[in-house]
Amino acid sequence: MFSSVVITGASRGLGAALAQRFAAPGVTLHLIGRDDSALSATATACAAAGAATKTARLDVRDADSMAAQLALWDAETPIDLAIANAGIAAGTRPDGAREGLAAIRAQYETNMMGALHLVEPLLPGLLARGYGSIALVTSLSAFRGLPDSAGYCASKAALWSYGEALRAETAPKGLRVTLVAPGFFDSAMGDRWVGARPLSISAEAAAIKVERAIRRGAARMAFPWPLALALRLAPLAPSRLVDALVRRMDFAIREYTEKGAPPPSPPAGT
Repeated sequence: MFSSVVITGASRGLGAALAQRFAAPGVTLHLIGRDDSALSATATACAAAGAATKTARLDVRDADSMAAQLALWDAETPIDLAIANAGIAAGTRPDGAREGLAAIRAQYETNMMGALHLVEPLLPGLLARGYGSIALVTSLSAFRGLPDSAGYCASKAALWSYGEALRAETAPKGLRVTLVAPGFFDSAMGDRWVGARPLSISAEAAAIKVERAIRRGAARMAFPWPLALALRLAPLAPSRLVDALVRRMDFAIREYTEKGAPPPSPPAGT
């Protein structure tokens, strides 16, 4: 169904798992990430499944570099599926320190603007061709702000709202937009979580769910359903009650420690 796919955050976790789900003979995968060795490992696994692979080490916040690379790839093999998956999380630190303005800005620029730096440069070509799909990986936290991760929740809520608007705008023009709101799954980001992880699943299991939603052209897909339902209904309940409940979801976020994936710094010139 899809012959030319681009995925951000493809170095590891859900992005790498999704790349392998879409890898097949006749498919060209364009993989974007910040860790050369991990990105190469993803490309090797996808090539073993028969896919042609192209990689680019890019920070999704670098709009000019993203646009230039996407234009080159789109000219060579017109992209018919774009998956905006790259994301970071900050939040309350284990010592109780708040995440702060710089961390909030970094999350918004990566999680929201980074997705737009993928989607917006590709839209003219997709609309001109009159077909194609876009998938935006948000989070269940888009549905309700959590006390220990205001920046992450806000960035994902913004992306969800953008996606709803984009789908309504482009569906009559032949595009399909799928909004994905995962709960907990195994990832480098998840490894930094200090606290309960209810109903967590593997990255591979999450990728299966996301792949199926994209292939069937689902408008929205959120999982696991018990958490999704609770958070979707939260705005209908009294605010004092919901605020008290989410305060019990106490957690913290460790600093980045994995080799090759430091906290992203702003693109040059910003």
